[in-house]
Amino acid sequence: MTPAERAHAINYLTETRENLLDSTIRLSQDQLQFKPAPDRWSVAECLEHIIVVENRILGRIAELAQGPADTSKRSPFEGRDDSLAQIIAGRVDRFPAPEILNPTGRWPYHRLLPEFRMARGRSFDLASRVDADLRRCFFPHPVYGDLDCYQWLLLIPAHGERHRAQAEEVMSTPSFPRAAATR
Repeated sequence: MTPAERAHAINYLTETRENLLDSTIRLSQDQLQFKPAPDRWSVAECLEHIIVVENRILGRIAELAQGPADTSKRSPFEGRDDSLAQIIAGRVDRFPAPEILNPTGRWPYHRLLPEFRMARGRSFDLASRVDADLRRCFFPHPVYGDLDCYQWLLLIPAHGERHRAQAEEVMSTPSFPRAAATR
């Protein structure tokens, strides 16, 4: 990873962490668990999904960074990292999450933000310290094909932004509980 790529990844991780915390830190348990419809996720479910996905992507990047580089592959988004991140964050393409990534109530409400902070801390740590050439490590995205691990590193904050926007849609629902937060 070049110094510019490292700085970009760290800045994007920081910016999106702050966006998510600003949006959710003052929510009460009632607000976190509110669902605008039975088939829609609550804010808590969005948070849980963000955490689970971040941990899985990060684990896969760390694993692949330990192995040999693959010079035979190319990402379909080569040279277009920002476009890929915008597509993910902007919710341009919508598709259901794989079952394993769906929220199941893995953590109680009061643990969601600490779990997010821990996951994001691990992402910062990897972005700050990894020495491997992440541009030569690949794994497939279910929709976008083989992406290099640097692109996957950028997908962590882009994915968080995607679901922060989803959570804000929930919070903008007219029936969202407007009572003062209890935290």
